[in-house]
Amino acid sequence: MQLEEVRVLHRTGQWCPGVRTGGVLAYDLAILPPWQVPGRPTTDRCFVIAAEGVQLTRPSAFTGALEGGWYIDLVELEEVEPKRLVVRDLYVDIVVPPSNRRYEVLDLDELADALEAGAIDAATAIRVLRNVQRFIDTHLRDLDALDSWPDFPPAAVMELAELPPFAFR
Repeated sequence: MQLEEVRVLHRTGQWCPGVRTGGVLAYDLAILPPWQVPGRPTTDRCFVIAAEGVQLTRPSAFTGALEGGWYIDLVELEEVEPKRLVVRDLYVDIVVPPSNRRYEVLDLDELADALEAGAIDAATAIRVLRNVQRFIDTHLRDLDALDSWPDFPPAAVMELAELPPFAFR
């Protein structure tokens, strides 16, 4: 696996260290108050699958029934300079709890509000809705198997999940 070091601008304003290989990006995000949980990691590893328009994170701030679950943001990725990338949140999210085969799609109202306010254009909203459905169909829906997801977490991110913490050089 050929890794390229990059820096990623997260919506919190942090420039985060990361790597990319092919169309998959991984970066480490420092957890800022009020999301810090005592005794938990101080960073979350985020994964972006650019072709699918998604970012996956296993938030260390998740507790209770969500602990160990995944948060998926619908995003777009832009390279603003060589090796400097910006992740833009496109409103819609999916939560996948760890212990059962259910998921929740969140914030469709925020997408509608953004479209209505002119914060995004119709073509972007259409792309987001199609990406949500494609992600669900590819990774979360398998009507024949009741005990497993077809490809979740996506195989494309699992090698990057095992890498040691990223650091700026």
